[in-house]
Order: sequence, then structure tokens, then C-alpha cells
Amino acid sequence: MSTTVLIVDDDPVQRRLAEAAVRRFGFHARVVETGADALTVLKTEGADVVLLDLVMPGLDGLGVLAEMRSGGLDTPVIVQTSNGSIDAVVNAMRAGAVDFVVKPAGAERLQVSIKNALRVDVLEEEVRRMRRRASGVLTFKDLTSKSPDMERVIRLAERAAKSNIPVLIEGESGVGKEVLARAIQGSGDRRGKPFVTVNCGAIPENLVESTLFGHEKGAFTGATEKHAGKFVEASGGTLFLDEIGELPLDAQVKLLRALQEGEVDPVGGKRSVRVDIRLVSATNRSLLDLVKQGKFREDLYYRLNVFPMTLPPLRARREDIPDLVRSFCARFSAEEGKRVRAIAPEAMALLTRYPWPGNVRQLENALFRAVVLADCDELTVAEFPQIAAQVEGFDVRIPAAPTQPQMPAYAPEPVREIVRVEVRDPHAMSLVTEETGEMKTMEVLETEIIRFALQFYRQRMSEVSRRLGIGRSTLYRKLKDLGLEGDDKAEDAA
Repeated sequence: MSTTVLIVDDDPVQRRLAEAAVRRFGFHARVVETGADALTVLKTEGADVVLLDLVMPGLDGLGVLAEMRSGGLDTPVIVQTSNGSIDAVVNAMRAGAVDFVVKPAGAERLQVSIKNALRVDVLEEEVRRMRRRASGVLTFKDLTSKSPDMERVIRLAERAAKSNIPVLIEGESGVGKEVLARAIQGSGDRRGKPFVTVNCGAIPENLVESTLFGHEKGAFTGATEKHAGKFVEASGGTLFLDEIGELPLDAQVKLLRALQEGEVDPVGGKRSVRVDIRLVSATNRSLLDLVKQGKFREDLYYRLNVFPMTLPPLRARREDIPDLVRSFCARFSAEEGKRVRAIAPEAMALLTRYPWPGNVRQLENALFRAVVLADCDELTVAEFPQIAAQVEGFDVRIPAAPTQPQMPAYAPEPVREIVRVEVRDPHAMSLVTEETGEMKTMEVLETEIIRFALQFYRQRMSEVSRRLGIGRSTLYRKLKDLGLEGDDKAEDAA
């Protein structure tokens, strides 16, 4: 889905001009005549940018900005007016506008304003989202999706967030299972409490029990200090067990007891420790298949699979790709100090058509690489050569990697002839002779320099003498001494 620009103007001529320009930029234009209609569209349909006329009958531009502020609508607004006075600009900026243009606005100026407004809005939203994530208050509003499949998952997660029921999130690697788990915590009673993540597939088998349940000092070789364990760290908050299917069977037994009894036994400890956690587990494999194969305990499976939900892969929710692209682009541009303001419509079409086997994580990495390598303020297809090469209709050739020169194999017989291929600058002059390899004499070098100057300046003797820094009489004398008198036949009349 393309970016939507809401055009609000009571002048039909200005509306048509603005609409034509917005469509030419590759954006979707939504046109209304009054401020009241603009507020209705923003509340029901929404928009990415508002192009707002300040002077309108009824509810004017400043009134629309005031209503948007009171209603919590943070869509970026670009005001346009025929009166470019300082007072009008100051009042509009104080009311919440991000930029202004004077009518009739040039196409280039309007395009830059829209791109800047989009970039600022996405960056501010990304900063707010990162802050909410760090403080444990990420909500489902941060997971706004245009995909019906994703919306169903979010509705299920909203129900799960109202209780402490164990949740099992299934989905391919990179689809965002941890983000969904954080939203569940941020929307429930444990909002702002600890959120502890454990990647079960990254823990060595001999350290699983110690990592999850803790250990006492001296419990085993190398246990020089007491360790609380992830269950105790997450007490009062949420414990997220990622890749739960990778847990060894011994650890599964102890995990089942911890979930049933609400207490853990540290390695080497004498007493159990009570814990109060909200468990959210995730897997990119089918736990039921693992149960059938004898690799996962059936009783633990039923304990975890109380409230299952499956996140769809990115290829099944392509409607979300444009919003994700803009979000990643704004964040990486700020982090890397780049001035990337937008992404070209053709590049957005490419990213939307690609199947993304690595899902959101692959998309994020692709945007990071593109932003780092970008040379202009707009990402194009050229920044995604590996992806374009795999999508039909996009022909971007990837330059071949330079090959290392092959060393000739050792041969006992002597090499009779060596062919040298050398690429030289046509203006370069060699200081040694090719036959003997010795330095050339000053007379030879002087002859070559004067002959080259005569050819370079097309026999214009005044120019040759001036560039060589010698007088014309001296130049003629040297031509005679060096035997170059025949080279000055085309002497200029200067």
C-alpha cells in the first residue's frame, strides 16, 4: 500500500494541481474540501501526511490543527497558504505543523516537504516505540498491521494479555515472536515489570539447569559466585523462552516441575525458591511433531500449549512491508547519520514482491545494508541488487567479484617469452628506456616534452612557450637544436 497524502483545500484549481503533483510523486492522493471533512477522514481512514490550506471557510487550517492536537491525531501536517508572512508561519508551527509552502508551490519544493514530513514522522514514532520497548510498556498499537491474518493474531494476543495464561507463539524464524511477547506483557498486569529472554537453543546442555534455575557458590567446578537464574530474575514479570523445542529432555522435566509448583531448585541449593512469572514460549518448529518423535515431553507440551497462536510469515502479509520499510529506513538513517528521506516507488514494489524467506529479520538487514551504501537521499532498486536479481521484471546486474591472479605453476624448463600487458595513461611519460632499462638523458626527455607540448596545444607556439615557461625565441632555438623544426609548420599567427 502506497503512502497516502490527504489534500485539504477549498480552491478546486489548487486541489487539482496538488493532486496531480502528489500522484506524480508516486503517492496516493485523498482530496477533501473542508476542515471538517479532513478530520473525519483522519479519524476513520487515516493518512500519512496532510497538505492543509490555512484559509478556508468554516473550520480553517489552524482550527484543524487544534482539533487534531486535542484528538490525539499526530499525523504530520504541511500547511500551504497564499500569505507567506512570518506571523502565519509562526502560528502554523506553534499549532503543530511540521512545514509550510507558499501557493502556488513548486513541484520540487512540495516533494521535499512531503518526504521530510514522512521521515520525521516515522523517526519520531520509531523513537517512541524503542522507548516503550526498553521500559516494558510496548503495546499492540505498536504492532498495527494491515494484514487480516496478523490482525487476528493481535486480537488473540489481546485476550491472552488480560490473564496470566501460558502462551505458545509459533512461527518461522524472524517473524517477530519476541515483539509479540513484549506487546502481551506491555498490555497486561505486568506492564513495566522485568521481561527476561532466554534462547534455549543457545545454552550448552550442561549449563541449562544453572541458567534457568540458578546455582549456589561452589555447586560445581567453576561456580565461583552465586547465580540467581532466569526464573528468579523474571519473578514478578515475564519469562520468554525462545526456541523452547531445543531444550534437552532432562531440562524439560525440571521446567515442567517449575511451572506446576511455581518454585525452582537452584543447583546445590538446600531449599526451593518461590517464583511468580508469566511464561511466554516460542518455537519455529512444530512441538507436536517433536512429541511424536520422542524429542519433546508430551506433558510439558500440554502445559505450554494452553493458548497457542501462530504468527504468519512476511510473505503472507505483504501489506505490512511498506510500513516496516519506512520504519527501518528512518531508524537506520538516524543511527548511521545518513540523509535518506524516502524510498523510490519502484524499489518499494520490488521489496513488496520479494518472498522474504528470512521474514522481518531479513528485511531489516536488507534495509540496513541499503541505507549504509546509499549515495543519495532516496533508496532505489540499485541499493537492492541481490533481491532484484531474484525477482522477475527487475534487471540489476551484480558486479562480479574480482578474481585473484593465478600464480604460474613451477616448470623446470625456462620460460622463453613473457608477454606483458600494461595499461598506461596516454599522457604519462616513461623516465627509462624500454630496451636497456636505463634512465633517459636530459636531452631525450626535453625533446619528448617539447614534442608532446606541440601536439597537445596543436602547434600554437605562443601557447606552447607560455605553458613551458620559456620565451618564443628560446623555444625556436631549442626546436632547431633538437631537430624539431619540421614540427612547427602549423604555427599560429599569434
